[in-house]
Amino acid sequence: MADNSNRILLGTIGAAHGIKGEVRITSHTQDPEAIASYGPLHTDRAGLTITIETARLNKTVLIARLKGVRDRNAAELLNGVGLYIDRDRLPEHEDEDDFYHADLIGLDARLEETGVSIGEVVALPNFGAGDLIEVRDPRSGDTFLFPFTKAVVPTIRIADGYLTIAPPLDADPGEEEPD
Repeated sequence: MADNSNRILLGTIGAAHGIKGEVRITSHTQDPEAIASYGPLHTDRAGLTITIETARLNKTVLIARLKGVRDRNAAELLNGVGLYIDRDRLPEHEDEDDFYHADLIGLDARLEETGVSIGEVVALPNFGAGDLIEVRDPRSGDTFLFPFTKAVVPTIRIADGYLTIAPPLDADPGEEEPD
């Protein structure tokens, strides 16, 4: 993929689905089926562009038919391919509290209580239990994961280049851990 600094990851192609060339897609759009409405999508494979012809939601995964892919073997070759769109093709946000996850990458993460910088936002992973925010300490190189909730990330100031973190407090020291 060429310059990806201006591209937003919309989804990732997963395993083949059936024998007629359909694939599973993990969609990162708010409405999973909306990924099909963006037209041709850039990929992380040089020279490969993907067009989603049809898509349907099947429980938690999107099942899609891709232009030019008509059998399981061709579908299997696309497993793991990232689907991207140029940032300028996405709609602008009407509300200042709305943002794309990609807007947060590179922001300075500061402690809410003191304003002290604890590092830079490097990723927003989701391992199945909800979004996390990953912050890298520039001094040590260590990364820290925090729940990406309004309680833990109460302030996001994209234009000012920072967000605040209110780390969750540890359990009450008087409480015992369950056996």
